[in-house]
Amino acid sequence: MKSMFMQMVVQHMRNRRYAKRSIQLYSGWIVSYIRFHNTRHPAEMGDKEVELFLSHLVNKKNVAPATQASALNALAFLYRDILEKPLSLSLDFVTSRRQAKLPVVLTQDEVVALFAQLPAHLKLPISLLYGSGLRLMEAVRLRVKDIDFDYNAIRIWDGKGGKHRVVTLASELKPGLNRQISVVESYLIADLDNPSYQGVYLPHRLRVKYQNAPKELGWHYLFPSARLSVDPENGKTRRHHIDESSIQKAIRITASACGLKKKVTPHTLRHSFATHLLQSGADIRTVQTQLGHSDVKTTQIYTHVLQQGAQGVVSPLSRVLK
Repeated sequence: MKSMFMQMVVQHMRNRRYAKRSIQLYSGWIVSYIRFHNTRHPAEMGDKEVELFLSHLVNKKNVAPATQASALNALAFLYRDILEKPLSLSLDFVTSRRQAKLPVVLTQDEVVALFAQLPAHLKLPISLLYGSGLRLMEAVRLRVKDIDFDYNAIRIWDGKGGKHRVVTLASELKPGLNRQISVVESYLIADLDNPSYQGVYLPHRLRVKYQNAPKELGWHYLFPSARLSVDPENGKTRRHHIDESSIQKAIRITASACGLKKKVTPHTLRHSFATHLLQSGADIRTVQTQLGHSDVKTTQIYTHVLQQGAQGVVSPLSRVLK
C-alpha cells in the first residue's frame, strides 16, 4: 500500500501525462531514496541527502552511469515539481565510472537455431526484434496502424527519448502480420459486444483529439493480451498488450534449449540486427537511423564485431601456427 505522499506523487505524474513506465521508474527511485534515509520525509531533506544517496548507489551498489542518472532525474523531478525546492546544479557526489558492456551478438547460424525452437505464439513479436531492430517495449506497444505493408515499414512512435522513426519490415513477415491483425479484429468484435469495454488505452492528447479511436481496429495493440484488464488510472475495462516478460522468458528458455553459451535477451536480437546490417554492407548512418540513436558514436560500438580480432590486430600466434 503506497503512502499518502507517494499516492500524491503518482497522481501528479498521471495528471502530467507521464508514461506508465516513467511513473514506475520515478516512484521506485523516490521510495528507495526515502528508505535509504530511514523513511524521513523528502521535504526535510535536500542536496546533502541526495548526494549521499547517489554516492551510495555507486560505492555500495556499483550501478552503471545510466542507472545513477535515472535516479538523479527522479529526485530532480521530486524536488522541482512536487516539493518546489529545486536541487542545486552543483551537486557533489561520486559518479559512476563503470564501463558500459560490449553488446552480445549472435551469429546468423545462432539466430536460425534460436528461431527454429521459439514458441509459435511468440515467434512473430520476437521476429520483429531481430528483423526490424526494435526494442522490446517498442514491439509489444505496436498498434495495428503502425504496420505499413505498402512500403515494407513499421512506424515507431514515442520510442526511447520520445523520438519517432520508420524502420524496415521484412516482407517474409507480412503473412504472419496479416493473420495477427485478423486475431486482433476477432478480439475487438467480441469486446465491442461487452458493455463494460471502454476501448484501448490512448495517451491523453490522442484520446481528446480522436474520440472514436479507442474502439477502432487501427489503434488496438498488434499483440493484445488474452484477457481484459482494468486501467488503474481510471478504472475502465480495456485490452492491454501482452506482458513483455513472456517474451523475455521465451527467449531465455529457448536460448538455453539451443545450447547457446551466450547470454541472450531481447536486446541481443536488436544488437544482432545492427551488426548483421553492417556486415551486409549497410552504411553506419543508415543503421543509426534504423536504431533511433541520437549520436552515431552509440552505433559505432557494433563495428567491433566486424573487426578481425581486437582493433583488427592479427595475433602473432596465427603466423607461427600457419
